[in-house]
Amino acid sequence: MRSILATGLLLSASSLIAQQPVVHPIKIARAEAGGAVFARPQTITKDNKGKRTRDLVAMMSTDKKFESGMYEAGPSHFEVKDRNYGVDEFMLFVKGSVTLTSLDGTKTVLGPGDAVTLPAEWRGTWDTPGYTKYYVIYSREGKLE
Repeated sequence: MRSILATGLLLSASSLIAQQPVVHPIKIARAEAGGAVFARPQTITKDNKGKRTRDLVAMMSTDKKFESGMYEAGPSHFEVKDRNYGVDEFMLFVKGSVTLTSLDGTKTVLGPGDAVTLPAEWRGTWDTPGYTKYYVIYSREGKLE
């Protein structure tokens, strides 16, 4: 009797496992990081007044608070002085450069191979002649869209 019950439980567990969708790792190959990755169909390209950006969201968590991918932008300057940056972001730069100037005037210059983590509370200015980066973003406050 016990073996029949055990066999029934195993079969039930096996059928539950078989019904779960298969989830695979998401890879961005080194060869793609130079720009070919942006040929993927899920890449979002925006053109705002002649300034093009390309964003490949490789993975978005089901709660939409965590995102990873690659991003490419041309020359830009923006200020985050009257509000916080808003998300925790890790960035690893592949091409180009970025200069981050914190509110106290401290400059952090980043180029290919450099990594940085910006806390959500960071404030300052962002200047770049253009760059490509890997990124990982976490939003404590709400959903990323």
